[in-house]
Amino acid sequence: MSEVTGAKALFLALEAVGVEHIFGIPGGAILPAYDPLIDSTVKHILCRHEQGAAHAADGYAQASGKVGVCMATSGPGATNLITGLASSFMDSIPVVAITGQVPRPAMGYDAFQESDITGIAAPVTKHTFLVMEPDDIAQTIAEAFHIAGTGRPGPVLVDIPKDVLQAKVEYVPAGPIDLPGYQPTSKPNHRQIVEAAKLIAQSERPVIYAGGGIIKAGASEQLVQLAEMTGIPVVTTLMARGVMPDNHPLCLGMPGMHGNYTAVTALQRSDLLIGIGPRFDDRVTGKLSSFAPEAKVIHADIDPAEIGKNRKADVPIVGDAKATLIELIKVIESRRSKDPGPSANGSGPDYSAWRDTVNDWKARYPYRYTQTQDGPLKPQYVVERLAALTDGNAIYCSGVGQHQMWASQFIPFRRPRTWINSGGSGAMGFGVPAAMGAKVARSGDEVWCIDGDGCFQMTCQELATMAVERIPVKIAIINNAYLGMVRQWQELFYDERYSEVEFGWDIPDYVKLAEAYGCIGLRVESMQEVDAAIEKARGVNDRPVVIDFRCDPQEMCYPMVAAGSSNDDIILGPEFEKDPVEHELGDHLYSQTEEMVID
Repeated sequence: MSEVTGAKALFLALEAVGVEHIFGIPGGAILPAYDPLIDSTVKHILCRHEQGAAHAADGYAQASGKVGVCMATSGPGATNLITGLASSFMDSIPVVAITGQVPRPAMGYDAFQESDITGIAAPVTKHTFLVMEPDDIAQTIAEAFHIAGTGRPGPVLVDIPKDVLQAKVEYVPAGPIDLPGYQPTSKPNHRQIVEAAKLIAQSERPVIYAGGGIIKAGASEQLVQLAEMTGIPVVTTLMARGVMPDNHPLCLGMPGMHGNYTAVTALQRSDLLIGIGPRFDDRVTGKLSSFAPEAKVIHADIDPAEIGKNRKADVPIVGDAKATLIELIKVIESRRSKDPGPSANGSGPDYSAWRDTVNDWKARYPYRYTQTQDGPLKPQYVVERLAALTDGNAIYCSGVGQHQMWASQFIPFRRPRTWINSGGSGAMGFGVPAAMGAKVARSGDEVWCIDGDGCFQMTCQELATMAVERIPVKIAIINNAYLGMVRQWQELFYDERYSEVEFGWDIPDYVKLAEAYGCIGLRVESMQEVDAAIEKARGVNDRPVVIDFRCDPQEMCYPMVAAGSSNDDIILGPEFEKDPVEHELGDHLYSQTEEMVID
């Protein structure tokens, strides 16, 4: 091949690794890369803010399972990516960020728009590259995508000085990947699998603690197979929603700070936690010293640094979640062929009494709220109707806060990669651009962003991107005129001293804002208007639709385990009235007195 510029080599390398879409914004240092883009097969989505580009790449990756790509210029362009990269890092999302850098002779001299982006990004990425020679571009890109998408996935940043992009180079495709210091373990140790099977056979109250690693590994089918063959109930973390269908009789739903009572209590009262791909995150464990005090722990994760980080593992297993589940199923089947066990179908331990217990909790303590005909619109009702009218078949993205928790509670997830959110980082502003990325990745699917009025205003400029590109995302703003989660904490823990949390209803006017961006804007103020607005939005397929659902500002998100508190201190409802029945978690259980009512 004749000589090409470094920028052309960059796009040849991106095409070689299968990139179809990039989210980005041009600028001085990255500008050479935007010339060969014109002739490339890669489709560029021109975002309105680099944070939006990073979140869009994340949403694209979560929805598709592929590596998402974003691109920005040096200095502030690159630093604006950091929030998105930090979110991808916490949630193990494969993203490659390509940034321009000032020319090599100017580096280190505080040149215009210079920043040490590889140094800045290092703590929130899996790896960073600074490409100092044009000959290295193709191989670096191949290595970046390999690192981002293998092992424990995560974001990788590739920084390329402007003169490297402008230099002439003989393009040579990337060769074999040879990274001696990067050898992730995917195959689990057989002895540890055998030990795990022994613990399962000895347990009486086991729970499968399913984390986001199962989705990353594409192991949903194997998870369901393990649950069904053993009869062990499953909890799915915030990042694992949909990995097991919520309507499956063995699925207990989501544990955690705003998880349901059954999932929280099942973990707390179990004698064995079978953790497949979770982080034992503080939002799930609550006060770590009091978490699942009687449980032994099997912890399988592809990242050895996670195992034992928060909770000691009795059986640590390093390996890919899918490979681990396949091996564990084989070993359990082998053991049962030799010793069928006492269960009703003669296939191992009998957990029927344990299942009866958790099913009783499910019946007694469902998610609850009260919606009346003439009362204020409840956010839970909006989410329930959205889920019902889409039949749970859409892709649902969210921002961060109360609306995120209501969405995770009241949407019945049935498939993996249909719930997209910023879990570990909790990045406000994630929802709108992530939904855009998800829709680009899966154009044939209906995509809804369930957002808060606070989150929406952080990245709503991407409405312009979606209007211009004809990306028909539907956005449901759960507008309670407050930073709702902050308000809830101030009400509960700061004596109702509401400090700097009120946004108000009228600024901005979301309908006019949507229309100004070339979108359709709707407003809903009562329960009677909800269905018609959702159906109208569903019928629009050439531009985004924004629905301003004006919801009760006083509604709080329950259940709740306060930060730093024990899961034993779960609060079920706002009345703080003691539940008269004998309960499982001691003296701190509270229950809402009214069931959901729709008059």
